Amino acid sequence: MFESLKSKIKGLFSKSKNLDEEKVYKKEEPEQPTAPQQPETVTEPTPEVKAPEPVRTVPDTPVQEPVKEEPKLSRKELLKLKKEAKREAKVARTEAAPSVPVSESSGKRIKEDPLDEILDELEIILLEADVAYPVVEEIKAGVRENLVGKKYDRSYTLEQVVEMALKDAVRNVLKINEFDFDQWMEGRGRPTTIMFVGINGTGKTTAIAKVANRLQGSGRTVVLAACDTFRAGAIEQLTIHSEKLGCKIVKQAHDADPAAVAYDAIEHARSKRKDVVLIDTAGRMQTNNNLIEEMKKIVRVSKPDLKVFVGDSLAGNDAIEQAKVFDAAIGIDAVILTKIDTDAKGGAALSIAHTIGKPIAFVCNGQEYGDIVKFNTEWMIDRMFE
Repeated sequence: MFESLKSKIKGLFSKSKNLDEEKVYKKEEPEQPTAPQQPETVTEPTPEVKAPEPVRTVPDTPVQEPVKEEPKLSRKELLKLKKEAKREAKVARTEAAPSVPVSESSGKRIKEDPLDEILDELEIILLEADVAYPVVEEIKAGVRENLVGKKYDRSYTLEQVVEMALKDAVRNVLKINEFDFDQWMEGRGRPTTIMFVGINGTGKTTAIAKVANRLQGSGRTVVLAACDTFRAGAIEQLTIHSEKLGCKIVKQAHDADPAAVAYDAIEHARSKRKDVVLIDTAGRMQTNNNLIEEMKKIVRVSKPDLKVFVGDSLAGNDAIEQAKVFDAAIGIDAVILTKIDTDAKGGAALSIAHTIGKPIAFVCNGQEYGDIVKFNTEWMIDRMFE
């Protein structure tokens, strides 16, 4: 997984290791004499201001302690404040996650010129890995911001500092696009309708079967809707999956109205009190106007709770363009990337969520029903830099 990208990134790190540190780091000698002078200027104002005032303010505060307006808050408001404090603490922890070892006092600052050479090579590496250009620019800007003009602990080599700066930049690109499918499913009404769109050959039908298997594993009942009536083979393929998984499938004859199949599946699920309806759709080229109109009609009839684009990670920037077309037509809510286990480049995984502004829900990393992984930022970073 991502072998090509990983090997090139390792080459970049080893290149930074071979750079002459004398040329890369700024000399910090002139700053040292100025450091002792600061305590002297600080000590002059402190006796004048601090001597009289602390003595007067200490007795004042207990008298004014009828600031017992806090108990006046309702229980609901107090819970809200607690919730906000928890959320702020969580944000602080994620912001503290960047592991670049900044040193306030002693350390080494990196010059900008040698860094430009590293960033130019990083740009080429990412573009060759099919990473979308706007994402490349954002990662480069993040690395520059993490490195230029900041001091770094002397115990870290330049190679280590560059690696940590790149990890942090990639983390910032990915973390805004996380989606917890299992949490989203919690407490939803029945039937919950999920519609899957994508081009033929991306592994869409198999991805639907994997999601069905996952839902059944959590105790939910599933109905499959074979709405790809354009291909008889697609109906047959979904039927085989339904038999293997032991779940209901609603289908009609070849060339039937796909929206009618979706409607029948939802009505069946409602009458039998089934939990989830998974709608498979046709996947002719995204430029096909008939396909787009067909998708719009299915959306109008079925009113899906979630619209998922299934893309082939091997398609790189092509998968991003496909997702953009479907998003413009019906509004995508989440993404599933297939065949990620055979993806040597990793460009689609890095780019797609950020480019179309929709989160990656899952990645498929094999042919078995269990070969589906809930996507998260750290999972991606671990595989890029392992």
